[in-house]
Amino acid sequence: MSSSTDLGRPDADPTGALTRDGRPVSDRGDTVCVIGAGASGLTAVKNLREHGFGVDCYERETGVGGAWNWRHDRSPVYASTHLISSRPFTQFPDFPMPDDWPDYPHHAQLLSYFERYADHFDLRQHVWFGTEVVRVEPVEGDRWDVTTRSTGGYGPERTSRYAAVVLANGHNWSPKLPRYEGLAEFRGEVMHASSYKDPAQLRGKRVLVVGAGNTGCDIAVEAAQQASRCWHSARRGYWYAPKYVFGRPADQVNDTLLALRVPLRLRQWLYHRTLRLTVGDLARFGLPRPDHRVYETHPIANSQLVYHVGHGRITPVPDVARFHDRTVALTDGREIDPELVVFATGYLPRFEFLDGQVLGDAEGTGRPRLWLNAFTVGHPTLAVIGLVQPDSGMFPISHWQSVLFARLLALRATRPDRAAAFDRKVAAGVGERYSAKVKDSTRHWFEVGHVDYLRALQRALYDLEGK
Repeated sequence: MSSSTDLGRPDADPTGALTRDGRPVSDRGDTVCVIGAGASGLTAVKNLREHGFGVDCYERETGVGGAWNWRHDRSPVYASTHLISSRPFTQFPDFPMPDDWPDYPHHAQLLSYFERYADHFDLRQHVWFGTEVVRVEPVEGDRWDVTTRSTGGYGPERTSRYAAVVLANGHNWSPKLPRYEGLAEFRGEVMHASSYKDPAQLRGKRVLVVGAGNTGCDIAVEAAQQASRCWHSARRGYWYAPKYVFGRPADQVNDTLLALRVPLRLRQWLYHRTLRLTVGDLARFGLPRPDHRVYETHPIANSQLVYHVGHGRITPVPDVARFHDRTVALTDGREIDPELVVFATGYLPRFEFLDGQVLGDAEGTGRPRLWLNAFTVGHPTLAVIGLVQPDSGMFPISHWQSVLFARLLALRATRPDRAAAFDRKVAAGVGERYSAKVKDSTRHWFEVGHVDYLRALQRALYDLEGK
């Protein structure tokens, strides 16, 4: 579990240092702490190791994969989950997925991909499985005290002091639950999509799915095939992108337009034109008209929703007004009688082990204030990896974020002037957006256009290296 640059076990060799409340601390020297061994945590461990740093990674579960390991308690993955971004735009840049995999791999393939990634780069030896982080506290000298214990609260707590910390604990595990009048008195079954795992949970039931994101659309499609009746509630209209356009994965076609620097308005026109030719007017199916232009919300990639609406297996309905004991009132005055309500209403970021003010969330909203969605003012040895909602694959972004942080840490010792210049950019750039105009909602807090964002990361790397 240790490397040649480590000081041994994180709980060994106390140096006499104490935390602010008097607990003993094990000083880990120049070792970096990574929290989470999902996609973002694994690439952070790999890139930090390649830059010469010792790494201790803490993972609360018993295996790698994070959200993509559906055996994990906090995984939002369900039996039919596939990628919604195609394989070439999702894979790590230095570890391609197999060429014979489908365009949109299944979640089980993704888990095997992470396991092979961890084995190929020999990462498991740096991961402490079954260990949860209880507290992360800044201390003098831009260092961090990290307190851990066995997952579930068993055993003693141990505190180790690190040169830097990477937060890679994910942002799709803490359910965002809506509040509706009368919900507590409703006698039917209610669940959040985080508890949905298999279509058998829907079989033969009258189901109301609330939420029109990618997960809500997936569950509605499965309810269309398994439930006795399915209503799908959406507060607003959305643009439903097919997964294939002109015989190619839709994101690959869109990326070609981005590479050619086709202006946003022209891309929007082309998208609308393609939908009119292939699907037609969505309002004809009873779906609400979108109140925004395409690319102004996170893309919904689903080729089957409109199909099942057109076949009468999904009934689109507006937002819920309130719940009664056995029925649900809708905002258009109708009442429906579902047996099961599934809230596919998304997730909120949670850093339960860290004071929100460290990430600039002084008001307690849960929304960090970061530059490049990764760096916070006043804490130059802290980075958040993977806190983005891209319009394409996630893993390349996490890779380059962690490369940037590793190079920044290395330059703090060799070129402190460049590191200081980087800190000034963090202070000036907090709150920058890397996407077209998007709706102001929690769902779009971390929305980025992948091309714009990767270019911003590239500029930051070039500036850091003096190019």
